[in-house]
Amino acid sequence: MKAQQKPKSVEALRIKKPPTIDGILNEPFWSKAQPAKNFVMFQPGDGTKERNDKKTEVKIAYNNEAIYFGVTLYDKEPNKIPMQFSSRDQFGQTDFFLISINPNNDGQNDTEFVVMATGVQADAKVSSNGEDFSWNAVWSSAVKINKDSWTIEVKIPYSALRFSNSPIQTWGINFHRRINKLNEQYVWNYIDKKIGVFTQYSGTLTGIKNIKPPTRLNFSPYASATNTNYDGDSELKTSVGMDLKYGINESFTLDAVLIPDFGQTAFDDQVLNLGPFEQQYSEKRAFFTEGTELFSKGDLFYSRRIGSNPVLYDKVEDTITSSEKIINNPSKVNMLNAIKISGRTKKGLGIGVFNAITEKTYAKIKDTVTDKTREILTEPLANYNVLVLDQQFNKNSSISFINTSVLRNGSFRDANVSAFIVDVADKKNKYGLYGDFKLSNIREENTKTGYAATLFLKKISGNFQYEIGSWLSNNKFDINDLGYQRRNNYTNYYGEISYRIFKPTNTFNDYRITLGSEINYQNNPYKFAQHNLHLNYFFVTKTRFAFGGYMETFFGSINDFYEPRTEGRFLKQNGYFNINGWVSSDYRRKFAYDIRASFASRYNNSNTHKELVLSPRYRFSNKFQVIYKFQYSKSANDKGWVTNLDDGSIIFGNRDIKSFTNSISSKFSFNTKSSLSLSFRYYWSPVQYDSNYYELNKQGTLDASTYNEQNDINYNIWNLDLSYAWEFAPGSQLVALYRNSIFNSDELSHLKFKDNLDNLFKQPKTSIFSVKFIYYLDYNNLKRWL
Repeated sequence: MKAQQKPKSVEALRIKKPPTIDGILNEPFWSKAQPAKNFVMFQPGDGTKERNDKKTEVKIAYNNEAIYFGVTLYDKEPNKIPMQFSSRDQFGQTDFFLISINPNNDGQNDTEFVVMATGVQADAKVSSNGEDFSWNAVWSSAVKINKDSWTIEVKIPYSALRFSNSPIQTWGINFHRRINKLNEQYVWNYIDKKIGVFTQYSGTLTGIKNIKPPTRLNFSPYASATNTNYDGDSELKTSVGMDLKYGINESFTLDAVLIPDFGQTAFDDQVLNLGPFEQQYSEKRAFFTEGTELFSKGDLFYSRRIGSNPVLYDKVEDTITSSEKIINNPSKVNMLNAIKISGRTKKGLGIGVFNAITEKTYAKIKDTVTDKTREILTEPLANYNVLVLDQQFNKNSSISFINTSVLRNGSFRDANVSAFIVDVADKKNKYGLYGDFKLSNIREENTKTGYAATLFLKKISGNFQYEIGSWLSNNKFDINDLGYQRRNNYTNYYGEISYRIFKPTNTFNDYRITLGSEINYQNNPYKFAQHNLHLNYFFVTKTRFAFGGYMETFFGSINDFYEPRTEGRFLKQNGYFNINGWVSSDYRRKFAYDIRASFASRYNNSNTHKELVLSPRYRFSNKFQVIYKFQYSKSANDKGWVTNLDDGSIIFGNRDIKSFTNSISSKFSFNTKSSLSLSFRYYWSPVQYDSNYYELNKQGTLDASTYNEQNDINYNIWNLDLSYAWEFAPGSQLVALYRNSIFNSDELSHLKFKDNLDNLFKQPKTSIFSVKFIYYLDYNNLKRWL
């Protein structure tokens, strides 16, 4: 059954003396506060009433400093609630309660605060891009397990929220309760999953009067020490710096990092990349992940560009003489500082400004005859900028303008990219339109201007949904100075139809089936590239066993305009089919597993690809879990680019590519504030070429070539991280990290596993031990202390 469509309302009670945040609702005012109750099912069902023995009541109070929540979650067997410990922002196997607040009540920008039955906290900013759990606020909560319930007290300081300076406040609010062992989730105000997004279904919070936005100013000074040992040589580095957060006004916040230190970021899952496009890595530096929802608009901002390779890193080799050698060519650029300003007005205008400065970087060259050294500037002083203007309206639509720029000192390459984006839906949330137009301008020896555009029409409600669209780019469009772009010079057409259930059947809690087709062309000159048909599906049973897969076929031949690495040339190959499937067992059990397998084969060709991924996990206790992952893949008789010769010949080879990945991740939680974590990954990829090579002809096919150089590859990466983290005060941390890493790439692809491992351990290894101390200081607390 469906719950009422009219939004629910609850009134907050003003109090004088704040509660003690201990999870015990024994303060007299809690009995006077109006309860928010009568929760309804969010998933897997659709609006059915809460169970009689699992009722939930929420009471709200406030004063001039903070808003408080007293929550009673009835359960006749609270001792049977799963209690897996996890780190902040990670959802283990346990129950949780979620508060979703929207002070502007705009239906699009919620702030979430989650308390798990274990006492672990999570928080997130919600936008059109989903939930961003990298955002962290400082707030208090406590949990108490009782005989017939568990209770929560929460204090959210106003400094963690953004609201207008109005005498009477009306906020959007909703609450979620997750009952893990039943695989059920309930909400206070009904959410219709078939139409719109969940942020549009908030109830209202009234009764808040005469509060003022506080001075939002906090500091996080840090000190760190890092000892690095490589091949017997040791180096000790110490650093001090500070992160600062300042509320410019009720809507906008300034974040700044002064003398940044990113030495404790997790390692990247690097793989051997033989394709025509660079590998993309996820951002792991907190400053670039926290509260960046505005900057992700238009996909123009790839923060890993800041501090990455110098612009002339790959060209140093071309500048040295025969008697010179490279002593040092830094692969990273140091960031001097960075700031971001972001926020949204009461009328829905979001503004984001980002700026970062990186320092000059030099390569050092030594003349082996004269013994003299010289330096080559590989990256000048550089300035990275992002500007975002995003106007939201109707609780479901927005119009945006984004500009990114990279300004390098002197005659080095500069870049500027702008985008205009429209993302609108009708008032009934049945149909949507998405479109954008992007313009890039690169200034080097010559100025290069490119463009790209996208247009999609969608049905976004109901069991049946569909969309059609097209996207294109000319051959000069380039966002890679501050964005990530795999390819340009294309015109693509796309269509898709899907069916999904929103109420459980006798067997399934959820399933979705999608059928789509895509036709790709080169844009200039306009030439056919490929045409595929694909089917995607996933199912989740009532016992929380999930499975799914993907099937696709490419019709006729494929013209690959990117693999030759030369504009105007293409590789012509037969089409292929690809099929993969996966299963995932119930994570509520101590032992669970994920399995994925895939197979692909070209029509009328011996080229095949197969892959298997096994990932079992075991929860030894509520505080200790281990996850193992094994991945194997093999591409046989793959025709791939090898090199371009000086005479213009494009050489291809026939090769077998294997890869093996073994990884382990585990965590032991001492309590909700401290834990010991282990991350290990070993990746090995041997590549063997046939003795005969080929030359690409003008028709896109391959002819025999006399080229016969050695190109076998034996690629190894070993990483191990052991870290201890302790949150000794709200927002304050002590982190100790030990890292061990080895990298080696040679031609010994014939080695067996044991021999290869022995060979790897003969290589120099890097060992790092670092300690970092971060202390959170809030201006309002400092003022009270002083």
